[in-house]
This record gives sequence, C-alpha cells and structure tokens, in this order.
Amino acid sequence: MTVEIALCDDEPAELTKTEKILGAYEKKHPEADFKIERFESANKLLGMVRDGTYSPHLIFIDIYMPEEETGESLPIGIEAARRLRDMGSTAKLFFFTTSKEHALDAFEVEASRYLLKPLSEEKVFNLLDGFLIELEEEREKYILLRVEAMITKISLNDIIYCEAKGKFQYIYMKDGTRVRQNLTMARIYEMCSACQALVKVGVSYIVSLEHIVSMNARELLMDNGQKIYLPRGTFRPLREQYLDYYCGRD
Repeated sequence: MTVEIALCDDEPAELTKTEKILGAYEKKHPEADFKIERFESANKLLGMVRDGTYSPHLIFIDIYMPEEETGESLPIGIEAARRLRDMGSTAKLFFFTTSKEHALDAFEVEASRYLLKPLSEEKVFNLLDGFLIELEEEREKYILLRVEAMITKISLNDIIYCEAKGKFQYIYMKDGTRVRQNLTMARIYEMCSACQALVKVGVSYIVSLEHIVSMNARELLMDNGQKIYLPRGTFRPLREQYLDYYCGRD
C-alpha cells in the first residue's frame, strides 16, 4: 500500500530535512512505500483537500507559520488542522512545534503526536513504526454482531460510542446508524478490545477517543454532536487516557 504523506512547513530547509528522514526510513524498511507532497503554505494543502484532488494518510505540519497577509507568526497549523477535520479528513496529524504550549488543542483537531524541533531521525522512525503498524491493524479491527437476524461486520473505527439503556445496548456509528444489542457492556467492551481508542466511561458508556471533540469535568462532546455527561470521578482518568493516546509520554 502506498502511503500518501503531506509535509507542510513554511521553511523549505525543514521540509527537506523531514523528506530526507522519510527517505532514510524507506531505505531501511523496503516494505514502506511513501508518496510525499511538500507544501510551504497551509492554504495550498487545504485547497487540494477541499477540491478532492488530494487525500493524505499522514500529515506533518508546523504549528507556527506566518500569516500570509501580515507575516506574523501564528498557530496557523492548528487552524489548518481544524479546517481539515471540518472537511472530513481522517489523516493522522504529526505537528512540528518548538514547545508543547498547544498540546491541549489536540482535543479539537485529533492530533496523533507533537514533534519538537529539531527533528531527530530516531523519534520520527519510532512514530512511523507505530503509524504503519496501526494502519495495518486498522484493516483488521472488525467485530461480528447479529443485527436484525443478520450477522453483520462492524468496523471498530466507525464506532463513536456505546450506551447502555435498560436491558439493551446501543452502538452509535459514524454513518449515523444505531445498532441495538442485547448483550452486556462488559461483553461489548471485550469484543472492542482490539481497538485502543475505545475506552470505558463509567458503567454505561464506551467511547472512542478518536471521536471526542472536547471534554470538561461534566461532559464530553462527540463529533456526531452528542453530549455525554460524565459520571463523578471519571474526568481525570479519561483525560489522562486521551492525552496518552494522542500525545504519548516522553
């Protein structure tokens, strides 16, 4: 499988350095097949995605880039990522940054990792290892459920959240459908264990970290617009799971 990778940075030297690191990875991993596009402007990247002419699997993007009209250095990368998500892009996002100041903005743009400049080959290689493994595993993350007397294959990546109501459990999917089950939440969670993004929240919910837009001590906002009210004591551990999932630990 050819992996489409976008590099977006206003500094050509940084683009070249990242491209060389990716080339070195390909040489050491013959199974890796990268198609790399360079962008010195976030607007150009956004335009190609908006037009439907480009759909990268992975985007390396600088957080701070000059605003095109004023030249002022602003967190343009964060805003570009928001627009990409609004367009429906599911690309993995690796941010270039000089600090972790904007780490919590991952709640809105679903960033996978922050890379502190200057980039090191070792760190990028480790991230690519994980990304390619995850890409391969995503093809295998399915469960089989009985839906209206039919055995149906459900992609774990398409689950937004699961909710227990009375004797039934309801699974809410990306396409807007709702799947009703008569199992237990424990059994559903066991079936979903292959997907690291699906985590338990109290006894009544299983939520996908991939589909959380924002959270506070009282509620989650999911990307289908649904609000989930958090049981007492669940916010802090959930926040840690979220940050571990997206930012990792140095």
